Amino acid sequence: MWHGTASAAAAAMLVGTSAFGAGQAVAEPGLREVMLVGNNWEGVADVIGSTGDFAKIGRINLIPDKDDRLREIYLNPVRLAFFLGIRQTVGEGHDQYIDDMYTTPDGSAIVVSRPSFADVASIDTATGKVKWRFPVSGFRADHMAVSPDGNRVAVSASTSNTVHVLNIRTGAELGRFGTGDKPHENVFTSDGNLWNMAIGEVNSDQDSPEQDSSKGDRKITIVDAATYQPIRVIDMRDRLNAFGRNDLSDAVRPVAFSPDESKLYFQVSFFNGFLEYDVASDRILRAKELPKNPATNPDRRTWVNDSRHHGMSMDPTGKRLCIAGTMDDYATIVDLTDLSPGQLVPASKPYWATVSGDGKACVISESAADQVTAIDFATGSKIVSIPVGDHPQRVRIGDLPTGWKAPSGGSTSSGSGFPSSGSGSSGS
Repeated sequence: MWHGTASAAAAAMLVGTSAFGAGQAVAEPGLREVMLVGNNWEGVADVIGSTGDFAKIGRINLIPDKDDRLREIYLNPVRLAFFLGIRQTVGEGHDQYIDDMYTTPDGSAIVVSRPSFADVASIDTATGKVKWRFPVSGFRADHMAVSPDGNRVAVSASTSNTVHVLNIRTGAELGRFGTGDKPHENVFTSDGNLWNMAIGEVNSDQDSPEQDSSKGDRKITIVDAATYQPIRVIDMRDRLNAFGRNDLSDAVRPVAFSPDESKLYFQVSFFNGFLEYDVASDRILRAKELPKNPATNPDRRTWVNDSRHHGMSMDPTGKRLCIAGTMDDYATIVDLTDLSPGQLVPASKPYWATVSGDGKACVISESAADQVTAIDFATGSKIVSIPVGDHPQRVRIGDLPTGWKAPSGGSTSSGSGFPSSGSGSSGS
């Protein structure tokens, strides 16, 4: 399995998984490999180099239809209630315009999930206009994943406990399946399956361990990626208890598979660390608690959406794991031999981690500093930071036409008179 949207031929050259990013991708003739940075609160994606100095290439507005969407929302009382609810809870007082994004195999469009608009949209990379739009069931769109051949995109509809699978070129729905409460991350695996991790309720203040049962039905749902029929359900509560960690939440957050997909590494709510799960034996093998920042507020209710650490990626060799220590304001490279962390690289609320195009660096999004930072997998040292837009979150490898230039115009400001959330980093 792989991360990105290269063609099937290019996919065969990839080293890595959709859970942790691309590794050594080779773009098709006429295409250039890039890195997309989704600025969630701004609605604009920064396009930067996928390797080297990660220099800026351009920007593209992924909400060109903002006025139309706001008009629909404000004319529908139910949708408006959810829209404002997203702003005040998971959005930290801001509208959420970009959660996840991928390029189509030919680089002609960027397909983006837009939480506050409860949809997936395809934006033409040449004109900046909407090519197609798919409203998800319920009221919020979340994480996505792309199939190994680049032709399908799976998106979590977090309020309807559903994953939709769409044709990435046309937006036609190919299938859907039910999940646990609040489906979150999706991963296509090379054995022809699709994994979904449901994280449960993350916006309540019932955050103490004794209130854990109030968080809902949290489980991993595995389906056949061709038929979308269920194959297996994994409840990590039972596995955590058997491992002797009934103190940990079973809400599985970002994940990373080993290159051979025999092991799954995952983060859970409230935990400053990660766990290692053996797929074949169906049991947790190891857990690693990472350093705590003494300046971090110990009150769990102050942590963003139940996160302590949120973001992880694996280098293509499978020897090292990059961890985003979200609420502890650092990132680190962990040696998987003994789970020892390297140096703690200071970072301001890092919210995601992916792998550079050449597989040599981990790239984290610093959501409170409006920048992305590359860290060398081999040395654990910071390489460079690149300023981006307002509240960067998801970072993905993609392909755009060689010589691509950002479409002209495309302001994200609303001229419809509908109130929108403020801009600027939360600084949390």
